[in-house]
Amino acid sequence: MSQNLLRSEILELVRTYVTEVHAAKPFIPGESPVPVSGRVFDHKEITYLVESALDFWLTIDRFNDSFERGLSNFLGIKFALTTNSGSSANLLATAALMSPLLGKDALKPGDEVITTACAFPTTVNPILQHGLVPVFVDVALGTYNADVEQIERSISQRTRAIVLAHTLGNPFDLSRVLELANRHHLWLIEDCCDALGSTYRGKKVGSFGHMSTVSFYPAHQITTGEGGAIFTNDAKLKRIIQSLRDWGRDCWCKPGDSNTCGKRFSWQFDRLPSGYDHKYIYSQAGYHLSMTDLQAAIGVAQLEKLPSFVAARKENFRFLRESLDPLAPYFILPQPTEGSDPSWFGFPLTIREGAPFSRNQLVQYLDKRKIATRPFFAGNITCQPYFSGYPYKTAGPLENSDFILKNSFWLGVFPGLNKEALSFSVSSIQEFIEETCLIHD
Repeated sequence: MSQNLLRSEILELVRTYVTEVHAAKPFIPGESPVPVSGRVFDHKEITYLVESALDFWLTIDRFNDSFERGLSNFLGIKFALTTNSGSSANLLATAALMSPLLGKDALKPGDEVITTACAFPTTVNPILQHGLVPVFVDVALGTYNADVEQIERSISQRTRAIVLAHTLGNPFDLSRVLELANRHHLWLIEDCCDALGSTYRGKKVGSFGHMSTVSFYPAHQITTGEGGAIFTNDAKLKRIIQSLRDWGRDCWCKPGDSNTCGKRFSWQFDRLPSGYDHKYIYSQAGYHLSMTDLQAAIGVAQLEKLPSFVAARKENFRFLRESLDPLAPYFILPQPTEGSDPSWFGFPLTIREGAPFSRNQLVQYLDKRKIATRPFFAGNITCQPYFSGYPYKTAGPLENSDFILKNSFWLGVFPGLNKEALSFSVSSIQEFIEETCLIHD
């Protein structure tokens, strides 16, 4: 049997297997789980994954090339570089700003970076890990994004960058933040890990800042299992990021390639012998944070589905927003940033002050019905156990971040949730409030 025929038979069996084994199951209220996130896939992801396994290249190759091109085209960005996680993408973005290759524009330890305290840890951690000082601003209830007035007030002579996430997929006020960044000559990093597919004034988020990041963990808009990517339009930043991702080496050849520069044995670097192999010259203190081609193969299939995934998230959000609107006396309901069209990561709810129940009471009630919830990431991150001892500043009282820490949570809107699951979540919240109000009457 020929190699091509054998491969075709293997892939056909894979398609048959996936169709039979991974078929959707009917939703049974109270018995079926209602997760906040999850993988949504069909035979194509596993077929591509098996194709990559049969190639057995393992490190980045043809699927990664295709994935990076697709990501770049989707965002309208010149350069996309895949990584082994969204957290690594954030780490690389901050590390790139510290690179001596940026000359006088490079950040130095002790420089200040503006961000929000209501955040996921790996948005903030690279700031700490590089000896920079985070300056925390509060967020607005409802949009859960940075208070731009506080950003402006917190800019000092030590401020060098702004690092902000589009919270739960809801874009922050890019017009005003960009104006401040440009006026004060600040670097801007967009953390889009929860926001792939969101738009602001018709343009995709991730295409505004000097760099942007995304995550492909299973909770996000598309998944490769573990994985992420970093984007930029700046050729110098692209070279810096690629070097930092790939051990800090000066060479930019892909794995398996050699002499892309045409002078592999002709370079001269400082104290190195003339002609030292360029593949083993290191110009930065780097990492090894690249994706595998196995992961990229899944990403190629997922990227084809991204428009439908984004549409499903928007529809699920709309359903929850309309269904829960009568409960506005008890909850601060989410609202998109003006001029934005979010690819929602989740549906946030904040219990109003004076409500006859607490967040813990409600989420425990939902948990008993197998309806999953999540708190607002780290809440006010300065309250987290690990934060003690790190230097930081605040732009003022973090009142809303503290309120969110105690009173906010979010529900899932990912494409794997059907109307039966969403309706069960809504009715469960309604029943909880009815029971609670009866007790307090």
